[in-house]
Amino acid sequence: MLRASRQSTAIAGNLMLAPMVIAMRLPLIAMEANGDSILRGEGLTAVTEKATALAEGVFAAQMAYFRSAMLFWPEILSGHMPSMLNGAAVQRSATAALRPAGRRVKANFRRLATKAGGKLG
Repeated sequence: MLRASRQSTAIAGNLMLAPMVIAMRLPLIAMEANGDSILRGEGLTAVTEKATALAEGVFAAQMAYFRSAMLFWPEILSGHMPSMLNGAAVQRSATAALRPAGRRVKANFRRLATKAGGKLG
């Protein structure tokens, strides 16, 4: 349980960088809007990475639920409360679903901070 709490805290910390990523990205997208196509460079990256993170998150959540379902009878036969009934499956699934988005936000923060010349953080 302590490990799950640490994972959730790390993901939440990564997701807290999202407003800063948005603030660093808006000027770049605004500069692109002056050109002939909006979906180039940073705009295209923003859209595609969100779609990719969503797909990865949905798949990871489904796999976490599938794993919990496969462990249902082994947990019962070993005398443990099944994770499908005590909420652990939901917690694992939520953590798995948010992990890709957290990784992307953290990577974007690092990339955009370097692009800004290290003036942030």
